[in-house]
Amino acid sequence: MRVGEARSVAARWVRERAGRDPGVRGAFFSGSTVGLPAEAVLPSSSDVDVLLVREEPAAKEGKFRHEGVLLEVSAVTWDELGGPEDVLGSWVFAPSFRTDTVIVDPTGRLAALRDRVAVGFADPVWVWRRCAGVRRRVEEGLRALDGAGPLHEQVTRWLFPTSLLALVPVVAGLRNPTVRRRYVVAREVLAAYGLADRYPELLGLLDGGGVPAGRVREHLAGLARTFDVAASVARTRFPFSADVTVAGRPVVVDGSRELVEAGRHREAMFWIVATYARCHAILAADAPEWGVRLLPLFEAALADLGVASVGDRRRRADEALAAVPGWWSVAGRIVTPPR
Repeated sequence: MRVGEARSVAARWVRERAGRDPGVRGAFFSGSTVGLPAEAVLPSSSDVDVLLVREEPAAKEGKFRHEGVLLEVSAVTWDELGGPEDVLGSWVFAPSFRTDTVIVDPTGRLAALRDRVAVGFADPVWVWRRCAGVRRRVEEGLRALDGAGPLHEQVTRWLFPTSLLALVPVVAGLRNPTVRRRYVVAREVLAAYGLADRYPELLGLLDGGGVPAGRVREHLAGLARTFDVAASVARTRFPFSADVTVAGRPVVVDGSRELVEAGRHREAMFWIVATYARCHAILAADAPEWGVRLLPLFEAALADLGVASVGDRRRRADEALAAVPGWWSVAGRIVTPPR
């Protein structure tokens, strides 16, 4: 299916929903499809992200198929979105308004945001502000790392701040800060600015030097087994619950397999381990006996990344923190390249 057709399907769903739900005060596209040409092919492992704007907080709708398109629908309030300058300075929201992503807008507020952000998106002042937001999240997250809590929580608290370093060049390069493919996009940006030699360092902060493709395939097989169990027993609601469902399986399993087959097996380990941790959060809450049975698969993936122990994760967090100033310099070379 083409991206334009998938967007049309999503827009029809949104308009139907807005017509019967007065709490929907607007809606816009976000995520990986933003900026893609209408004629581009939407991979089967990709979803179309939609944000519904509401006056009050609401639960995430989640992933589901509609007319053959995998939609992921979340909610945001006007307060969370903020005004034009808030959005311009947000690495999360600004990319959604650099182009016309508005689906429904009865108040006109989304159009006003789009018009202001589209004009100022590439202004270095705002680019630096967005980069600073990413840097702050990296440093705060890694400095707070400790050995408290179950293994899946400890791993998540190390993994996501570490991976956010990949978004420093992505945000500086005016690209969409995707989740699953963030390392792939970071590699593209660095290459485009003549900085490809910096990429091995970035990836090494994630995997300590690399996991062979054959082992990554084994870890993906183990994840697929764990994922299927977690999706089948899930009852407790988590912020990521929509990602661990039958509908979400193509994004996680097939999407990771696509990376491996494309030679990007090291990059695939980020989302494999992230999803392992999420699955074990579900298992701990809803099927502890399965969590114990499947734990060795998760532990094997962590061992291959070199982060099996609390000490390992603390050491790697310190390495990432020490690398932050260097990546801030990289951002400077992208935002203000030499003449």
